[in-house]
Amino acid sequence: MMDKKHLDANRSMWDDRVDIHVTSDLYNVAGFLDGQCRLREFEPDEIGSVDGQTLLHLQCHFGLDTLSWARRGAVVTGIDFSEPAIRAAREISQRADIAATFEVCNVYETAAFLERRFDIVYTGLGAICWLPDLDAWAREIVKLLKPGGTFYMSEFHPVTDIFGEHDLAVAESYFDEGRPYRDETGGTYTDRDAATSRNLNYSWTHPLSHVITALLKVGLTLESLVEHDYTVFPRFSALSAAPGTDVFRFPEGHPRLPMMYSIRMRFDGGGPEPSSSG
Repeated sequence: MMDKKHLDANRSMWDDRVDIHVTSDLYNVAGFLDGQCRLREFEPDEIGSVDGQTLLHLQCHFGLDTLSWARRGAVVTGIDFSEPAIRAAREISQRADIAATFEVCNVYETAAFLERRFDIVYTGLGAICWLPDLDAWAREIVKLLKPGGTFYMSEFHPVTDIFGEHDLAVAESYFDEGRPYRDETGGTYTDRDAATSRNLNYSWTHPLSHVITALLKVGLTLESLVEHDYTVFPRFSALSAAPGTDVFRFPEGHPRLPMMYSIRMRFDGGGPEPSSSG
């Protein structure tokens, strides 16, 4: 579980940034309302058809990915611990005329709060770095999945956390043994110069092996693991995107690095019975 100090700081930081993100070019809400999809191109291919299936999106922020799954036919629910984010998600859902349920909920308490199971549990980019306890997270996932259900996640690859932004020199350890990274930098990823007042936050680096092991321990079966050689924002100064896209890659001839990964797992209803909500 997350220490209350960490939880309160992170929630305050996210609450402070919702309006900035909703109006940003990066999220492009106007484009979404005009019909653009916010999912990465590999996600629908890897997860398969969601038509008519119930889908829960954990840590949904203000819901553009959630609503993109709804446009593909899923019956969607999104949860996030930020009340301003959920208010924005509900407003965009209404403006887009897309049926969706959005609830304010701590990810570690989702099963007890919702009291139902889903065909698909999904989590997207930039989510698990805010969670200190992957074992509790994984236990929550299996309590939310129907037997035969699918867990799918896409995430930024943790190997990118070890390199400096400009020179790609090794600057951080890949293995931090659960140590929280404290940050008080202003601005946000949609606008580095944005005026923000609540900047203290805590994050954690989770090696890929830790993620997979936590999910396997609760009885999920690995069906696919894919590493992707691009990302969706200029993580390193050497990256560039083709005009009109958010696909950022190193230039031709530059050594390639994994910058995102995706995991699909199946829940057959076995595994250890969770003793609590985490």
